[in-house]
Amino acid sequence: MSDQAAGAPAPSGLSFPDEVVTQALVRVVDMPLGAGRMALITIDNGRDHTRPSTFGPAGLASLDAAIDAAMQVEGLAAVAVTGKPFIFAVGADLSAIGQVTDASVIREFGRLGHRVFGRLGTLGVPSFAFVNGAAMGGGTELALHCDYRTMSTGAGAMSLPEVFLGLIPGWGGSWLLPRLIGPEGALKVIVSNALQQNKQLKPTDAAALGVVDALIDSADFLAQSILWAARVVTGELVISRAEPNPMATQIATMGARALLDARLHGASPAAYKAVDLIAAAPSTPRDEAFAAEDEALVSLVMGDELRASLYAFDLVQRRAKRPAGAPDAALARAVTKVGIVGAGLMASQLALLFARRLEVPVCMVDVDQERADRGLAYVSAEIDSLTAKSKMSADRANRTRALVTAGTDQAAFADADVVIEAVFEELGVKQQVLRELEAVVSETCVLATNTSSLSVTAMSEGLAHPERVVGFHFFNPVAMMPLVEVVRTPATDPATLATAFAIGKRLRKSCVLVADAPAFVVNRLLTRFLGEIMRAVDEGADPVVADHALDGLGLPMSPLALLGLVGPAVALHVARTMQAAFPDRYHVSPTLIAMVDAGLATAYDPQSKAGPALTPQFRALLPAGTSAITAEEVKQRALDALADEVRRMLDEQVVQEVQDIDLCMILGAGWPFWLGGISPYLDRAGASERSWGGRFLPPGVASVPAS
Repeated sequence: MSDQAAGAPAPSGLSFPDEVVTQALVRVVDMPLGAGRMALITIDNGRDHTRPSTFGPAGLASLDAAIDAAMQVEGLAAVAVTGKPFIFAVGADLSAIGQVTDASVIREFGRLGHRVFGRLGTLGVPSFAFVNGAAMGGGTELALHCDYRTMSTGAGAMSLPEVFLGLIPGWGGSWLLPRLIGPEGALKVIVSNALQQNKQLKPTDAAALGVVDALIDSADFLAQSILWAARVVTGELVISRAEPNPMATQIATMGARALLDARLHGASPAAYKAVDLIAAAPSTPRDEAFAAEDEALVSLVMGDELRASLYAFDLVQRRAKRPAGAPDAALARAVTKVGIVGAGLMASQLALLFARRLEVPVCMVDVDQERADRGLAYVSAEIDSLTAKSKMSADRANRTRALVTAGTDQAAFADADVVIEAVFEELGVKQQVLRELEAVVSETCVLATNTSSLSVTAMSEGLAHPERVVGFHFFNPVAMMPLVEVVRTPATDPATLATAFAIGKRLRKSCVLVADAPAFVVNRLLTRFLGEIMRAVDEGADPVVADHALDGLGLPMSPLALLGLVGPAVALHVARTMQAAFPDRYHVSPTLIAMVDAGLATAYDPQSKAGPALTPQFRALLPAGTSAITAEEVKQRALDALADEVRRMLDEQVVQEVQDIDLCMILGAGWPFWLGGISPYLDRAGASERSWGGRFLPPGVASVPAS
């Protein structure tokens, strides 16, 4: 049989508008070792690897018809499924799901996926998934329905990211995976990895967990996979499976629920539903388990958290890659050398990032050689760590190390195309640095500042060429945080701005254009947020109650934990900067001042094993007397303050649109997808209406559309 497309209308009559249909192509292969004939199904949407294959109703119908055609092959001994180059499949068409307003449509779509995928586990002949490329979501579930799986060593990644998006694996994964690899492995893949910003499995990870049965070199993947399958069919190779263990599942899922409670406090219903489905997997019959997935899927899809997650996903996948307001990329200047003023922790992190991604010489300059040497030692140690973890080859490590130098003479910046200052957050110091730089660098050299809150315009006052000054605000840790706020002053010219965006792209960062306003976006909102919590503490509220008043949002950390991370002195500096700019709104906490004066690094005792416990030293700083402020009152205060600040930022045109604020909070503050960044949650919680009498987003955007 030659390659043929198998397609048919979806049996249910379902259809999604604008579906990019993934076709299933069938061909017959004579397996080696006399194993017989294999029907090989290739799933392909006809686009290149930048548009991964997804499944809507028509795509599922095509796969259904392909399985029909496969079962008609004379002398059939096996069926296998593989994908187009670089892509196996990435699951359901989420963009279409986000527009559905009828629960019955979602229920029918879930059932259709279960029925079609489920056929691969009940064919009467062995079925194989040849995972040649990226497999995510429903693509991974498709592979799980097969009896056996091989995976290319060159495959991009494998994951079940649904919980990250506010869903559950809804086409069998919640039942199949725990029965295949056990509850602990399934909880790791379905829940833990998803909540770690959608952490992916490398091929070696998938094999170690038992998700795939064999890793095969990418150079001859398909032929060797067919040979491997032939060995299974002939009985030469026997793959054993462990039996599901209900007791182990009960213990593992009890622990998972406790961890979710400690981290999410009831936020993200998808994570809890996923744990419930995994807990039931060992003792639930297949069809009953699939029906439970269908109902869980319906309840989640018809909730606002999922719609907010899809909105956030779209921001990260689309808006972040095409920054609003960015100038023509053709205006960007070439960058062949980078200078960094400073050699402290932030400067050293920047040096390593620039050297790794831009692969150009990077020179750090500090006030004395001892500091310069410490910065260089940090870079070298980080390179050693990357090499030890097999994240960098020895050859690449040597080349990267050679690119980074450090000294005390700013003359080293004479031939740099970009110099970024990363010195102490004090305006006068930064102004002096930029003046000194202008006397050394070429007239076309971009001068960038990594300031987190100060005025870039003020820094550039008195310079001969203020048009080449731009803010380039990275977030800590530099290597991990994906956001860079690109700060434009009134004088910044298009070429400078274009160069900043081009550098950000090469650094694999998502850049958001912001106006030169105090603290820009992320720090402005976080400072207002923290200020409201500290105001309640100053008024006598129990600090633990105030700190955990917003646990229901499922934020990465509580306000006081965040305070400990950034450091009280830094938080106080930013708070004072913001109060100077907006004295009516930004609170400088006497308790925070007392913490800094006392040299306290944190409010909580890091050694406490019985949950959050305030240190005696912090308690001693608290105001006398107590207040009856409740957690709900603290929450409403904080949310209303955030809604007020977001509205003001839009009025001031700090960003192009509210979507940029949401993107900044997702990428720069790690706020979860199910909040949609911040504005959808403020709308949902009524804070927008209370604060300024409106909504940031129309109904149906980041919320369930009206039917």
